[in-house]
Amino acid sequence: MVTAALMAASGQTIEKVSQHLGVTEPISIAGPADADFVKTRKLEKFLVSAGLYENQDEAVLREEVLGRLDQIVKLWVKQISRNKGFSDQLVLEANAKIFTFGSYRLGVHGPGADIDTLCIGPRHASREEDFFVELHTILADMQEVTELHPVTDAHVPVMKFKFNGISIDLLYARLALWVIPEDLDISQESILRNIDEQSVRSLNGCRVTDQILRLVPNIQHFRTTLRCLKYWAKRRGVYSNVTGFLGGVNWALLVARICQLYPNAVPSTLVSRFFRVYTQWRWPNPVMLCAIDEGTLGLPVWDPRKNPRDRMHLMPIITPAYPCMNSSYNVSLSTLRVMMEEFQRANEICETLETNKAEWNVLFEAYPFFEAYKNYLQIEINALDDDDFRKWKGWVESRLRQLTLKIEKHTYGMLQCHPYPCEVVDDSRKGRHCAFFMGLQRSQGVPQQEGQQFDIRATVDEFRHSVNMYMLWKPGMELHVSHVRRKSLPTYVFAGGVRPVRPLRSSAVISKSALRPTLSHSVSQLPKSDSGITDEDLEDISGGAERLKRKFQTPDDVVLGKRHHSSPSMNGRLNSGDESIAASHSPLVTSNKQLVMGGEEVLENIMKQGLEVYSAEEELEALNEVSTSVLRRDDSAEQLHSKFEQESDRGQSRLSVLTSGSCSFPNGVVDELEIYMWSPLF
Repeated sequence: MVTAALMAASGQTIEKVSQHLGVTEPISIAGPADADFVKTRKLEKFLVSAGLYENQDEAVLREEVLGRLDQIVKLWVKQISRNKGFSDQLVLEANAKIFTFGSYRLGVHGPGADIDTLCIGPRHASREEDFFVELHTILADMQEVTELHPVTDAHVPVMKFKFNGISIDLLYARLALWVIPEDLDISQESILRNIDEQSVRSLNGCRVTDQILRLVPNIQHFRTTLRCLKYWAKRRGVYSNVTGFLGGVNWALLVARICQLYPNAVPSTLVSRFFRVYTQWRWPNPVMLCAIDEGTLGLPVWDPRKNPRDRMHLMPIITPAYPCMNSSYNVSLSTLRVMMEEFQRANEICETLETNKAEWNVLFEAYPFFEAYKNYLQIEINALDDDDFRKWKGWVESRLRQLTLKIEKHTYGMLQCHPYPCEVVDDSRKGRHCAFFMGLQRSQGVPQQEGQQFDIRATVDEFRHSVNMYMLWKPGMELHVSHVRRKSLPTYVFAGGVRPVRPLRSSAVISKSALRPTLSHSVSQLPKSDSGITDEDLEDISGGAERLKRKFQTPDDVVLGKRHHSSPSMNGRLNSGDESIAASHSPLVTSNKQLVMGGEEVLENIMKQGLEVYSAEEELEALNEVSTSVLRRDDSAEQLHSKFEQESDRGQSRLSVLTSGSCSFPNGVVDELEIYMWSPLF
């Protein structure tokens, strides 16, 4: 029964049903048990302790600010009516009205959150001159108003400012009415008649928010559940519409649908059912709170049967107010995959919560983004002053989704790109700057093929070119894209500026005295100036991961490369080997190219053969971050040195002997060998 209802809810079958909220029957109408009330109280206590509720003083201040703003726009519209020569009677009747939407209107805003507001004005109050010039001038002259920034070129034009410290985003809709009634009902379709497209989009936020509140069975349960899910999404790094995840309205629609499917459930149950349902949801079947209203005004609505672009949407979440649109068109293959993995993790935790084997705090553990991947793209932006930086950052951020889509397209979906939804700032640097990061890895389920390569240099160049086409570009607006390894991430991305210590993996440990003679003998085969690793470095190899990392670190580069034993020359492309990165440099390989392996593979084989090497995880990772070659000893030191000089003259590598001995490998036995490491010269 539950399975059938869930299938219907996900859009697989739609049947005519009796009176209820939503497009399908509920999955369950069961009421809560005593244990559910207990869990809900614990959840609410956790949300309070997390600081998600504003205090009474801030709540009162918000009401006062909204009341003051409503007075200001009323005076503004009378002023422009008088300036345009309207009669005294029309000036007296002239009116404008403030509406709220978003998290504040839904009742789920937190301390310090901004208020999404909409000013509705009459037909003679224009957006370009009256709203963005006259009203802007009035606000600019007020002491209570600070940080006033008009954004006229946005998809939905907005005026941003702070009023008595409260952040306000103010939109404008110009109706086809001479007088705006004080009891205006914006839910009516007729309100959209004969107005411009920007006004339709501006009205959409209020109309959708009001419709959501009409379509949930219990508003208080909806609010608690939504507050919980928004906090979870932010902690797990999947709250950001602009980078391809989900924003506030998307989460509100998803939660509202769960409230419809479980109309009598309390918040603790609704949270659990949220993850159970959406873990099983068969995307791209749409999430809808009501049937799509095609309207009578001819405005385009979401309909994949008629609109080819709508068929490309991966995670459609449809707004319930006319014109019904997909609110989550920004979602990409990579971000959908990340969200589905997070839904699965949360569902498993909720199952343990139901059996009292876990506490709520486990669900909300922060996602360790800067520890989760071995490879990242770093997108740094700079500008000369605050105004330029705000414009430049907004433009670059709006284009990050295109970079994700291009990487997916050019690698045929085999390379997963996980954007970090927040900007990161280095407080130690002067000037206006910030950085965005993207985690990179092979997509799960994609088989590794020998010799397979990815080259995203052209993709990144294309992204740079599109960003630099910004029409408002000014000198000082800079963009830098680079590849950075996990171990080379700047410390400012970590909490407190401290890089977390990775746990060591248990492994064979030997005495330094047993190790050093072999290493010293190998180093003597080449001139000291070219060896790259000195005796001093080898003196404390058991704790020398950081020195090895510094010495053999590859340069920041957008080119990715993986090493594989059958690919002696990477040329900066991605190979199906281990997870580490090689820059666009060729490793030194002898002419016979007999054996070339990843560093960890080499060391593991040596250890199996009894040649003792200290192999704590930190050292293995440090060694594995550079290309490693296994060379026959019948290549004399002079020959090797000559090959090294050829590479060095091109600025491509520094050769170092790591160890020597004899052991066998799967593709041959080498009586005596040396392991050489290369790293780029800076």
